[in-house]
Amino acid sequence: VASVEGEGLSPAALKAARADVETRIKTALATAGYPDRADPARMNLAAMFAILMVFIVAATALYGPQAAALVELFPTRVRYTAMSLPYNIGTGWVGGLLPAASFALVAASGNIYFGLWYSVAFTLVAVIVSLLWLPETRGRDLHTIGS
Repeated sequence: VASVEGEGLSPAALKAARADVETRIKTALATAGYPDRADPARMNLAAMFAILMVFIVAATALYGPQAAALVELFPTRVRYTAMSLPYNIGTGWVGGLLPAASFALVAASGNIYFGLWYSVAFTLVAVIVSLLWLPETRGRDLHTIGS
């Protein structure tokens, strides 16, 4: 469904153009077989629960070792700040910009799946950095790290 350029339109014309585009989108969705609203009777609650459980297990498999690895990288006196500040800035910038950056990639390329490369690229960078520069801390006294 083609959209309309709204720049330069009067408020009334912009409202009418918006209503026209919304009507065309709803008509296209109805023609493609999409229902007007979700039908709770058609939900597969068992499958949704199973999928959520898979995601929960995957998240715990990631965040448990990640927390232990980050704690072991820094001396005790600066551990909390040294661990949390870069982690939260990094996840805030990378994760916070994910929707905008992925949409920009899709808009620039015209391929709806091209936005997935944002996540793939950052995952590859994280894997490479972890493999090359993450030190092994097994058996080290955590109080002597950094000294």
